[in-house]
Amino acid sequence: MFVKHLLSGVAAAAVSSMAIAAPASAKTVEAVASFTVLADMVHQVGGDHVHVISMVAPNGDPHEYEPTPDDAKNLKNADVVVTSGLGLESWFAKLAKASGYAGKPVIASDGIKTRKMEEDGKTITDPHAWNSIPNAEIYVRNIVAALSKADPDDAAAFKANGEQYEAKLKELDTYAHAQVDSVPKGDRKVLTTHDALSYFGAAYGVKFLSPLGFSTDKEPSAAQVANVIKQIKSEHVHAYFFENSNDPRLVKQIADATNAQPGGELYVEALSAPDGPAATYADLFKYNVDKLVAGMKAGERS
Repeated sequence: MFVKHLLSGVAAAAVSSMAIAAPASAKTVEAVASFTVLADMVHQVGGDHVHVISMVAPNGDPHEYEPTPDDAKNLKNADVVVTSGLGLESWFAKLAKASGYAGKPVIASDGIKTRKMEEDGKTITDPHAWNSIPNAEIYVRNIVAALSKADPDDAAAFKANGEQYEAKLKELDTYAHAQVDSVPKGDRKVLTTHDALSYFGAAYGVKFLSPLGFSTDKEPSAAQVANVIKQIKSEHVHAYFFENSNDPRLVKQIADATNAQPGGELYVEALSAPDGPAATYADLFKYNVDKLVAGMKAGERS
């Protein structure tokens, strides 16, 4: 079924890709990223020397993505392919095999100190490592190295762009600590759609509860939902958020059962459209910090 869908032209109209065009230069590196957060990081490092396409579109879910014929073509034409790894892109191996892609993708999360969690009685790795700034800096360094290998003539430019981008990220890290630290520790608790913010929580001291676990490819049981509701009530969680790439109905149902107040929409694994509030990774991160802090402070007052 997968191969048939991949090779069919019928799906061409449903292609979901984000292309960031670059002006002409001595060499333009053709890069493909698995989803928009990575595509933006590649763009920030590559600048005018790189043209990058994101397979998963803005507001798209990288867990449940179904590749298209254009993805196969883009993979075969790419000089560099960047994925996050850690089990996020479960669909990539099938895409690579079906498309005939024989290269080795860059795993941007290499070197990350991963976090583990329990799901369905199994210990799994949380793949959402980019949601802490220190981890994002590791992603950036891996991207600098990959682009420099693909285009040695422009390695100095990639290094300079990477250092400038990391400096901006460090400012965001300082900002996040200051904003979260302004919320009393007992109020730093939030309900979200699925467990995509454990790295953020560990880095900045926020506790997140979610009904879906780390992945969005299955629904929780009634018993799991009941347990989440019970925990929210016992821990006095006052604010809930949904995500731009997920269905908000389940978290809304749980919030209604616990009197939690809406905090708005978060962007945790997909950028917004270019005219939205999270068009870049830096925008995404600051937006999430501001939304989370406002929601936790509103709960503090309620």
